[in-house]
Amino acid sequence: MAVGAAIFVGFLTPAASAVATISYLLIGVSPSLMTEANNHISALTAFNLAAISGALVLLGPGAFSFDAHLFGRREIIIPDRRV
Repeated sequence: MAVGAAIFVGFLTPAASAVATISYLLIGVSPSLMTEANNHISALTAFNLAAISGALVLLGPGAFSFDAHLFGRREIIIPDRRV
């Protein structure tokens, strides 16, 4: 729940998303490792959530997050053409 809350408010988003990605991957693999697993979430759903969390690791926090407030917004300037 702490990871979900951190992602929701945008606090340390890349780190929290990385933890969420790893945990979803472990949840997706765990039914195949256990003989009698209590499946609350299907493996396909866990892998889908892991892909979404992985994308969030690469995207980073939004403009209205705590990370943007604490560390400042980053602006990527793409040049018009090579010189």
